[in-house]
Amino acid sequence: MKLPKLLLILLAFSIFSCAKKEEQTTFKFGVWTTADPKKSDADFTKEFKKYKNGGIDEVLINTGTDPKLLKRLVPLATKEGLKVHAWIMAMNRPGDSIALQHPDWYQVSKEGKSCFDNRPYVDYYQWLCPTRKASRDHVLGLVEGLAEVEGVESVHLDYIRFPDIFLPISLLPKYNLVQDVELPQFDFCYCDECVKAFEKIHHKNPKTSHNTSIDMEWKNFRLNAIKAVVDDAYKIAHKHNKKLTAAVFPYPEMADHMVRQRWDKWNIDEVYPMIYHSFYDEEIDWVGYATKQGVADLEDKKTKINTGIYIPGLKSDKELKEAILLAKENGATGVSFFDGNALSDSNLKTIAATKASLK
Repeated sequence: MKLPKLLLILLAFSIFSCAKKEEQTTFKFGVWTTADPKKSDADFTKEFKKYKNGGIDEVLINTGTDPKLLKRLVPLATKEGLKVHAWIMAMNRPGDSIALQHPDWYQVSKEGKSCFDNRPYVDYYQWLCPTRKASRDHVLGLVEGLAEVEGVESVHLDYIRFPDIFLPISLLPKYNLVQDVELPQFDFCYCDECVKAFEKIHHKNPKTSHNTSIDMEWKNFRLNAIKAVVDDAYKIAHKHNKKLTAAVFPYPEMADHMVRQRWDKWNIDEVYPMIYHSFYDEEIDWVGYATKQGVADLEDKKTKINTGIYIPGLKSDKELKEAILLAKENGATGVSFFDGNALSDSNLKTIAATKASLK
């Protein structure tokens, strides 16, 4: 009688171990998508079915930080077997009706011009200050509103950074720009609150710095300002039993250089580096390089990496498959595609087939 019991125990342990191994090695597929509130439930269901049949596991949905719309969509996506992440534009808040009532909440350039009425690059760049209590509390309040929605996997932060001090190289001709040095009109934030907080710590004014581009304390101050918002958002998300995730620039050193974002130092569950190789005039193998760099920077941390792939930047389905495999081979735990509208039927077939080949 003892032998069968022992065998049963060993068998149960073996099944458990295999299940754990499968759980640990699961490579997930996601897609960023923006929800049109005018769409019917039937149309959303059709969209979610399309993703699921194409091998997608999760949807990162931009609802314009509308919890009501999110509540409507979560059960529709869940029914089709998709996990839902609440995608929020964090420090960049275009058209935010509450923020627009407070001009002092907005970031100020080194030239002294505010994003409230003088926006860098594009009109939708309406950046809030991460240092000023009122503006950061507003952003964190929006995070909490999304975290409270039942069934959401994570609050997914986007634009959790400063405006681009350097644009991706392939975008420069579009704006007729040369950015060999840090230009004052794209250097943020020099508002009174940032200057006052910096002076309190370092006893100097960044406005009178000889060369702010090599002033490491001033740069670090801004990196820490973003980190502080993320760390508070992490507490809020976890208070509601949700994860915190974020769309970030390709790898930490690059993010640091381009947008004052050092995501390897954040308290966060998962990051989705936007490794859009075509933005940087790079070849497809750069997807592997940048993924590997991020994974190395997160060594010994629990934070997971999901490589972001830009669908319009791919030349073929062959490149799509290659990008997925490069991400996996270099340590990513998943990939996410930008964006849902760009995914063709052929793309979805390739994703599903590639996913099946990984089992």
